[in-house]
Amino acid sequence: MSSTNKKLLTVLNGQSVWPPPVWLMRQAGRYLPEFRLLRQQADFLTRCLTPDIAVEITLQPIRRFAFDAAILFSDILILPWALGQDLQFIEGKGPVLPPIQSEQDLQKLNPNQIEEKTEPVLEAIRRLNKIINGQDSIGTAAAKTVTLIGFTGSPFTVACYMVEGGSSKDFGNVFKMMYENPTLFKKIINLLVQTTTDYLCRQIEAGAEAVKLFDSWGGLLPVSLFNEYVIQPTRQIVEAIQQKYPHIPIIGFPRLAGTKLQSYIDGTGLKTVGIDQTADITLLNKTINPEIAFQGNIDPLCLLHNPNVLQQEVHNICLELKNRRHILNLGHGVLPTTPVEHVYELVNTVRNLK
Repeated sequence: MSSTNKKLLTVLNGQSVWPPPVWLMRQAGRYLPEFRLLRQQADFLTRCLTPDIAVEITLQPIRRFAFDAAILFSDILILPWALGQDLQFIEGKGPVLPPIQSEQDLQKLNPNQIEEKTEPVLEAIRRLNKIINGQDSIGTAAAKTVTLIGFTGSPFTVACYMVEGGSSKDFGNVFKMMYENPTLFKKIINLLVQTTTDYLCRQIEAGAEAVKLFDSWGGLLPVSLFNEYVIQPTRQIVEAIQQKYPHIPIIGFPRLAGTKLQSYIDGTGLKTVGIDQTADITLLNKTINPEIAFQGNIDPLCLLHNPNVLQQEVHNICLELKNRRHILNLGHGVLPTTPVEHVYELVNTVRNLK
């Protein structure tokens, strides 16, 4: 399938498109009634690991909104689960894992079982690729314009959950390990660099046309640790994938990186970066190399309220970035209480830009 009709892939590969392509992080989620129906039938991990369900959930927002990208329905914690770390998703609490606190805990993990345990995820990607690229009888009218995105979490963010044992406001146990037992923390990061690289390569082999690294918590780090635990591991992953699959675009999303964004771009070699809603897009547009593509950075809260505010935000961001490669997205994921009609409004506003 040629990528000429795929606006998002065109942008990722170095050309500007107007109006810009649009998709949303967590576009398959609880704000959709059809998602809520499936949610009642299986727990979160089962949904991620059942190809029929993962494919259906991935395609739900494509059918509704004809987004320019379908991002695999999965989770960044599939990798530690595949390594052997127990994982539960508890309503009202989120992910819960037995925390890695010692060398003995780390030794219990087994990277040799990842390929087998992630096979359902890879099968979902294979099926999605066939559907999206028209090799299957099932699909949507707009399918052949859609780019299929695979993803994982970046090593630091995944390590945060593995060491803390779940989510946290400050990841105090993570920082304690970084400062008091950096040797152990670096071993965890190194394990994740290798396994993340392998997992993304398998996603590409299964049919992902682009991949994304989510670093949701990298912005918590001071500059020195940001370089060591975010930039360097990301660069290793990027270089390894580019050496094997030079035609596959990679998107990095260092949420809350702030003024560290420039060093992230310079240090990782990434050509497309996600921008969160706290960033000054006008300043970044002036200071960041114009060859770097931006993805973002509509505030997800804009989708909850006055559509006129949303329209203005879309116009402001798109016009500011009109001369730069740009993918319109949110600065973070779609919130569960987002009205479906407001997502339609966002898509229509983008599509009708002059």
